[in-house]
Amino acid sequence: MMVLETTTLVDRVPLPSARRGRDKHRQVDWLALFQGTCVVLIEAASFAVSTLLLVLGLPLFVFLLLAGWDLTALFTQLGNLADHYRTAEPIARRFFAQDLQIAFLISAGGLALLRLPSFLRRLDRRLSEGSPRHG
Repeated sequence: MMVLETTTLVDRVPLPSARRGRDKHRQVDWLALFQGTCVVLIEAASFAVSTLLLVLGLPLFVFLLLAGWDLTALFTQLGNLADHYRTAEPIARRFFAQDLQIAFLISAGGLALLRLPSFLRRLDRRLSEGSPRHG
């Protein structure tokens, strides 16, 4: 019969004990450090993914709005753009690709800067929820 062990290495980390004022070396609370790191990584990944999805979805929204929410008109315009791109000279294609890349980077960076203060407030709130020092 095989026993399923439900404890992990993180569960085996000793819990912090009462610290004395005369101790010269503070013990590191590895469990809290690990949990805080996980929270920061999860929140940062969520922030990055949502920012990229917003930047990638905004042009689609604008094109659909300009096409009057008609997919036939949208794909007609996209086909027209593809035909012009296909018949353009190689240097014009290269400049167009560079312009799109620069526009993407600027819009992603600008949106990230606009969203950064709310992200930092949310991260601070999440980190202080689990910390006995702030609560």
